[in-house]
Amino acid sequence: MLRLIVNRVFFSLFVLLAATAVIFFGVSAIGDPLGELRNDSNISAESLQRLIDRKHLDDPLVVQYGYWLKDMATAQFGTDMKFDRPIWPELSRALLNTVQLVVLAELFAIAMAIGIGVLAGRFQYSIFDYGTTIGSFIGYSIPIFWFALILQIVAVNFYQVTGIRAVYISGLSSVDVPQGWGFYVDRAQHLILPIIALSVTSIATYSRYLRASMLEVINSDYVRTARAKGLSERVVTLRHALRNAALPLATVVGVNLGTVFGGTIIIETIFSMPGMGLYFFNALTTRDIYPLMAWLMVTATMALTLNLITDIVYGLLDPRLRA
Repeated sequence: MLRLIVNRVFFSLFVLLAATAVIFFGVSAIGDPLGELRNDSNISAESLQRLIDRKHLDDPLVVQYGYWLKDMATAQFGTDMKFDRPIWPELSRALLNTVQLVVLAELFAIAMAIGIGVLAGRFQYSIFDYGTTIGSFIGYSIPIFWFALILQIVAVNFYQVTGIRAVYISGLSSVDVPQGWGFYVDRAQHLILPIIALSVTSIATYSRYLRASMLEVINSDYVRTARAKGLSERVVTLRHALRNAALPLATVVGVNLGTVFGGTIIIETIFSMPGMGLYFFNALTTRDIYPLMAWLMVTATMALTLNLITDIVYGLLDPRLRA
């Protein structure tokens, strides 16, 4: 197992180094990073030259790449282009908010998918199985931005009819944030709709994979042996069948997390949440390449870390990999 972890860590570091080159040279190929500032009449030629000197924009791209790596390693990605503000403090706050949303959405999706997948596999061709199959196809097909807007409309109409504000449709916290348990209730009211919108596709994906895996193992020899020993159907399903059926699900969850992080761009923009998605949208709108490259680098690091964790969890679940 230790050898597996070491190999995966070294491979991830190599991929991360390659990602830095792809990100820097790819973003640099977009065009002149000073294009927006050159058209701003409020910025003098002297200010532009100082910016060029500070960011080494007169040097070859390879030299700029070296300075960017240095800033990334020693200065927390350095500063942005226009206002010379440190990038990492704002980016780290956005990252924490997004991680909070993604973790809760994935936990909700996994819990729902396990319940749906196990029951659909256990009662194949039942009304529940057919109903969840139709629901999964709908979950695959719904555009995430449309579903998020529909949730907002339903929440607003519910408030107008009942006068009860069960959930909020924007932001991460209220202006007058309460203390104690009230803070957590307020945060939950802001996160409920984004979590539902972000997890609907994951629920459809995970439940279908788990149902297929359950159908493969439910009639296997070791499951029949467990039944022959007199174990209850609940113990057979949860302890013997589900544990083995969950192996493909672990891989799917790890791979899908990158897609979920990408989905936060839409969700956080619609719900005006100060996370990585909104940070990326603002950096893209202002064409500031340094926050954009920092966002891409953090996202690549998160994706590699999640894949590494997935490989380790898969090794713990499957003894054949440890061997």
